[in-house]
Amino acid sequence: MSKLDLYRVFCMVAKRKSFSKAAQDLYMTQPAVSQSIMQLENELDTRLFTRTPKGVTLTNQGSLLFEYANSAINLINVGEEKILEFKNLTTGELKIGVGDTISRYFLLPYLEAFHNQYPNIKFKIVNGTTLEICSIIKSGEVDIGICNLPLYDPALETRPCIEIQDIFVCGEKFKSTLTGQVSLEQVVSLPLIFLESKSNSRKYVEDYMLSQGIKMSPDFELGSHDLLLEFARINLGVACVTKQFSQEYLDQGLLYEVQLQKEIPMRSIGVCFLNSVSLSPASTKFVEIIDTKLSEK
Repeated sequence: MSKLDLYRVFCMVAKRKSFSKAAQDLYMTQPAVSQSIMQLENELDTRLFTRTPKGVTLTNQGSLLFEYANSAINLINVGEEKILEFKNLTTGELKIGVGDTISRYFLLPYLEAFHNQYPNIKFKIVNGTTLEICSIIKSGEVDIGICNLPLYDPALETRPCIEIQDIFVCGEKFKSTLTGQVSLEQVVSLPLIFLESKSNSRKYVEDYMLSQGIKMSPDFELGSHDLLLEFARINLGVACVTKQFSQEYLDQGLLYEVQLQKEIPMRSIGVCFLNSVSLSPASTKFVEIIDTKLSEK
């Protein structure tokens, strides 16, 4: 028997004050229990029990050992229970890295669905750019990230969720200038409003434009998608935005989509996580909920 097993037998005998009763509770034979206690006493070189006609009582040394061993066994049992609760999603924490825009326009319905099914799981949401999220995934600060793809990092696995379209939008001031089908050269001749350079979305569009032989120099570089929409609405320039996250402005006529002669290729938003580490039960279930809800659409 392992040392831990010996201590489990020892604690049960101490509680039941009987080898035979302890054997019944442990589903062991009485000789096996006696042998276990003898082995522990030999290893510790001390007597733990005094035999009496009515059973056994702890010696002074046995009482001291029981105080610590019983606490340790109880803590181990609690730990095992917590593991089961964690696996059954009755407790725990789900840590997600995500940007503000993706949180608002993509993530919220899935958080709601997960919370309705597993109300005892706590959320920790860490905001950041895609590159920042990749860093905190690798540091273990979050379990999964919801990021702008494509993403090239051999340490991470990615699962695309939805396709999104990058477009240019403008307000009333530039609407007449950008009628009909417009070339990228025409667009970059106007004041440009883009996300900051460290944004993965910005990098994707910029790389595409460079592949078309077009180099751009934005007049405004902003930290949020909502600001892009507002700057374009007040006619400060032409903004590069995500169509799916700008639909409210377009539907209300606050902004107008620039019709490009050649659309920017679509890209994706997806889940990313370390490819060398298994997802936690909560993370696994959350990804399953995303997949299920997307398949229903």
